[in-house]
Amino acid sequence: MAENDFVPEKIPKCMSTQHPDNVHTPFFAADNVLGGEDEIQEAYYVFSHLGCDEQMWDCEGKEVDNFVVKKLLTKYESFFKEKVLGKDVFLTLRVPNPTVEKAEAKILLETLESIPRSFDAAKIFYGEDIAPVFEVILPMTASSLCIDRVYRYYSDFVVRKQEMPFREGDISIKEWIGEFKPDTINVIPLFEDIEHMLHAPDMVKEYLKDKDVPYQRVFLARSDPALNYGMLSAVLLNKIALFKLAQLEEEIGVRIYPIIGVGSAPFRGNLKPDTIERVILDYPNAQTFTIQSAFKYDHPHEKVREAVNKLMSRSPVKARQVDEEKCLEIVKRYSNEYRNQVRALAPVVNRLTKYIPSRRKRKLHIGLFGYSRSMGGVVLPRAITYTAALYSIGFPPEIIAINALREEDLSFITETYINFSEDLKDALAFYNPSSLKILPEEISSIYEKYEFPTGFQTCGVHLELTDFIIKKVRDSDTENLGERIIEAANVRKFLG
Repeated sequence: MAENDFVPEKIPKCMSTQHPDNVHTPFFAADNVLGGEDEIQEAYYVFSHLGCDEQMWDCEGKEVDNFVVKKLLTKYESFFKEKVLGKDVFLTLRVPNPTVEKAEAKILLETLESIPRSFDAAKIFYGEDIAPVFEVILPMTASSLCIDRVYRYYSDFVVRKQEMPFREGDISIKEWIGEFKPDTINVIPLFEDIEHMLHAPDMVKEYLKDKDVPYQRVFLARSDPALNYGMLSAVLLNKIALFKLAQLEEEIGVRIYPIIGVGSAPFRGNLKPDTIERVILDYPNAQTFTIQSAFKYDHPHEKVREAVNKLMSRSPVKARQVDEEKCLEIVKRYSNEYRNQVRALAPVVNRLTKYIPSRRKRKLHIGLFGYSRSMGGVVLPRAITYTAALYSIGFPPEIIAINALREEDLSFITETYINFSEDLKDALAFYNPSSLKILPEEISSIYEKYEFPTGFQTCGVHLELTDFIIKKVRDSDTENLGERIIEAANVRKFLG
């Protein structure tokens, strides 16, 4: 199969995303809830002011702006003349997965059809053939066929139709409206659950077997695995997948560039401007890290830019070998306890959900947890809202199921997950023992007597705010509840 004519000279290292985990609204936004033109300006801002080299453009769960490339090039002409879109900075589309998201399925087709039009806009702007968009991210990837269908729909149905005449003897579509480029696109699979993260290398290998490509990017989720199986499981699953992807690279001779989807809360990755070195240490062979909204907007601009520069200047190193069997033994035991406890916590979480502020104009993506039959029909909000709800009452989700760990597990865990102790301490700074008063007895009985690691510093301001929220929840009094939730998030420097 033909290789894509448009191969980038560099692979991005710093992917700005539209994850709504921020407390503060960016200065350029017209409203507290970002959408529409705000996100166009955001893409320019992260390129020009923060120094990121990639923006994920989410085409799920909202009105799709298929003219984003044209708007960027016309509105910020001088910047994009200097920094070429598709060569120096990159726009990567996150598309719906028709296998899972039936209601959004046809948005995929609209999005793929927009890629040649964006190419035309860039050709007019730059005066040469430049593909401003040539990669798409496919969430909830469950098989090699899921990836291949997107790849083939673009090459076989979007592009190949240009050769078809309207009828025998008539001109072709290409002669009528011009050629369709790029000829092919790269599809980046996003793996989000335990089964498919563990088998990610097998699916990537199967997908690549009939393709002549110089590289393949692979996206590993960090938030949804934490929501579904707990923080420790999420990290260990990522470690296994990263090592196996490195082995695949050696086996097939195609460069594999992993992307890690980390957020600011320890539960979701603990990537903040002051934790860059720590996170890099735990994911040494990751090529690209996500920069989510709290990272961008809840810290001083100079600190953010300096942190982005650190990510941009790093070079991935060899993957660290992991003991997969031992990891999975711990994951099974820990995740079973985690899921049992989350069943009990769900009512409290769902009570608070309506008071967690929205930060983006979009409906929620499908949540893996709510569709798990083993959870007995328990439905939870998505990871950011879930994390925000538990932090708001001073019960960080990082501590859930810690009681499942044995003494002999800890030395292995700290060798494998280097920042485990530090991440736990960061979370415990926002722990309020009074939260146990409003939690089910089966939860409070565990943590009343549990001895947490020493050495963490409790945040007094957050403790006072969560005391107020806990009392409000206990008394079923909602007055000022939303305001205090935002104040507490402001202290943490992330919503959830």
